[in-house]
Amino acid sequence: MSEPRALRLPDLFGRHLGGGGQSDIVPQSRLSGPIPWVIAIMVALMVIAAAGGLALRNTGRAAAAELSGGITVQIVEARPEERDRQARAALSALAAMPGVAGAQMVPQSDLDALVEPWLGGGAGGPGAGALEEGGAVPVPALIDARLAGQLSPDRLGRIQAALRASAPGARVDAQSTWLTPVFGAIASLQWLSLALIVVLGLATGAAVLLAARTALGNNRATIEIVHLLGGTDAQIARIFQRSIARDAIGGALAGSGAALVVIVLLGRSFAALQAGIVTGGALGWGDWALLLSVPAAAVVLATLTARWTVIGALKGML
Repeated sequence: MSEPRALRLPDLFGRHLGGGGQSDIVPQSRLSGPIPWVIAIMVALMVIAAAGGLALRNTGRAAAAELSGGITVQIVEARPEERDRQARAALSALAAMPGVAGAQMVPQSDLDALVEPWLGGGAGGPGAGALEEGGAVPVPALIDARLAGQLSPDRLGRIQAALRASAPGARVDAQSTWLTPVFGAIASLQWLSLALIVVLGLATGAAVLLAARTALGNNRATIEIVHLLGGTDAQIARIFQRSIARDAIGGALAGSGAALVVIVLLGRSFAALQAGIVTGGALGWGDWALLLSVPAAAVVLATLTARWTVIGALKGML
């Protein structure tokens, strides 16, 4: 009859006194129990959540840098001739203002293409974006300008007042204000990804705690004999700690590998969109280093949880 898989005393003391025996205090052999796969799933989800949070952070920073100091001047005038005159006057006034790094008129063809999905095609003349029942719907003329230095509400008001003298139909907007709700949503999603990582980390610790307590319960009688023979809690805890650490390393490697494949595939899909705000979220070397620290942190968490759980439980044994 084969010997049951349990803690063998020569192996226990042989390992810690320099022997070459192998201890079997944890019933499942490495990578055969559920813990490595639980850790693999948790690590994969944590790495993907961390990658999403970092990509959102990079997207927000890229968008803020792109729109920093940018303003848009709209010339709202129904008469095409008057609208064109005010647009040229506003462009000249902007070029003469101190602190304006550059200004250019947005081509009317670009504006027509922008509103065509909503208003339909069929230009009705200069400045007409689409046809309505009685004629053409005028599209405001747009001027894209870039300011040097900080853009404040007071400075925006002064530009608005200066342009009104030559272009009464001018309306000045800071480009960054258009994306304020988007920036708020990005920040919320970043906090959500962080919360998800914390919850998954707690779940990983709870799974390791339950596994360690189960292994202790299955080997309680043997551990009590070890105590009577002079074995210490630290010796027994090290066996659990090493076994859980091996399982955690295997699970972390498998989970992080699967997560990296998913991240690379998603990155290629988003890069194919060729959208500026999307491509700005690409991960840098520092981001990849942070992602690699997630499985390492999971291994440390699992190992320490196993040690603290075993030591805490052994204190109540004889």
